[in-house]
Amino acid sequence: MTLEAGAEAARSAILGSYLKQLKLPTIARSYVQVARETRLAEKSHEDYLLELLEAEVGQREVSRQKLRLANARFPTVKTLDTFDFAAVPSVGKARVLELARGGYIAAKENIILAGGTGAGKTHVAIALGVAGCLQGRRVRFIGATELANRLLEAHAENRVNALLAGFQRLDLVIVDELGFVPFSPTGSELLFEFFSAAYERQALAVTTNLPFTEWTSVFGNERLTAALLDRLTHRCHILDFQAGSFRLRQSLRRQTVSAGVTDRPEAHPSGAGD
Repeated sequence: MTLEAGAEAARSAILGSYLKQLKLPTIARSYVQVARETRLAEKSHEDYLLELLEAEVGQREVSRQKLRLANARFPTVKTLDTFDFAAVPSVGKARVLELARGGYIAAKENIILAGGTGAGKTHVAIALGVAGCLQGRRVRFIGATELANRLLEAHAENRVNALLAGFQRLDLVIVDELGFVPFSPTGSELLFEFFSAAYERQALAVTTNLPFTEWTSVFGNERLTAALLDRLTHRCHILDFQAGSFRLRQSLRRQTVSAGVTDRPEAHPSGAGD
C-alpha cells in the first residue's frame, strides 16, 4: 500500500468513526459517492455539505414517519386515494380532503364517522390518521371494545389515571366500531371518563354503526349517554356514510366474475372497505 493510499484509508476510518459517534448514518453511507459527483459537477464545498445534510435530514424524517405509523397501531394502512368517494356521495370528498390537512387536530376537534357496516368508515378514519402521522402528529388507533377492556383492567389495578395520561399525550385517538358491543355499567362510566378527559385537549375520531338515538343501547345509562354525546359532538365534524356494504358488493362481483358473467356497473368494487 502506498503512503497516499494508506493516508486515504486512515482518513476514511476516522471519518467513519466520527460519523458513527455523531449518529449520521446516511452521510456515512453516501459521502464518498456524493463527493465524487460533486467533483465531476464542479460544485462548491457548500453544495457538497448541503446535499449531505439534506439526505440525512430527509432520511431521519422518513424514519420518524415509519415510527409514528408503527406506534399508531393501525390494523392496516389505508389512504384516501384508494377510497371511492363517488360510491358514498353523502360523505363529501372535498370535506374529507380538507380534514386530511389536519386543521381539526390542531384545533382539538372531533370527527364522528357514522354509517352501516362495510360503508367505509374505518378506511377513512385510518386514512385521516395516516395523514396525521405524515404531518408529524402522534396518533393511536384502538377498537372501542379493546379500549373499554383496557380501562376496566386499569380500574381493577387502580391505574386509570396513568392510562388516561398516556392517551392524553397523543394528538389524535381513533376509536373504532363503537356500538357493536354493549358495555357494562362500569365500562360505560370509564369510557365516559376517557372521552371527558380528551374533551378539548386532543382530537378524537369515532366510527360507529349506530345513530345517536341508539347510543343508549350500548352505554345503558341515558343521562350518561346524553352527557357523552354533548362532549363528543361539540366542535365536531360528522361524516354520514349513507351507503350499502362495499364488502358485500365486492364479494358479489368476485362471484359474478368467477361464474363468467359480464360485470354490471353497479357491481364494481369501491375499494372503500369499512
